Amino acid sequence: MMYQKILNEITGVLNTISNDEANNFVDKLIHSQRIYVIGEGRSGLIAKTFAMRLVHLRKRCFVVGETVTPALRKGDVLLAVSGSGETRSVVETAQTARRLGAIVLCITAHRESSLLKNCNNCVVVPAKIMKKSLKSFELRELEGDALEPPLGSLFEVSTLLFFECVVMELMQKLKIGEKQMYKTHPNL
Repeated sequence: MMYQKILNEITGVLNTISNDEANNFVDKLIHSQRIYVIGEGRSGLIAKTFAMRLVHLRKRCFVVGETVTPALRKGDVLLAVSGSGETRSVVETAQTARRLGAIVLCITAHRESSLLKNCNNCVVVPAKIMKKSLKSFELRELEGDALEPPLGSLFEVSTLLFFECVVMELMQKLKIGEKQMYKTHPNL
């Protein structure tokens, strides 16, 4: 099986994430009152899993685009996740959030991306991302090209593991244990 090869690639990506970027990311989350997350496709699913963990940590967290998401206010945090850093809806949301006075955090694989240029703070998860011919996720989806080949998952898997490490850091710094987190776990 390919387990070891995949684990080695993930380890390589995680070992190259900047400690300064990661620490700044954690600090911004600790001091945030309200956090909004956005991502498209699989990156969006990873963003939603992190949003759920933030709720378990008693953070007020919302997913952009859901019907129950309130208006963003000055000082709120937007966390934008995009491997390419060029997903139009994510980049435009980051631009709008900055214009509204939010702190914009991003997770991307590309240091030179449009998303990173619209963020206050970024963590680069330097996984190889397949180049896209179109920048819009929706257009790629219509053409049947929204799915990545298996190695395209390296960004999402590495980001998921990075987020789980962030959760553990937040648990320590916020002094919230697993039993306390379980109290906010869905029960319906």
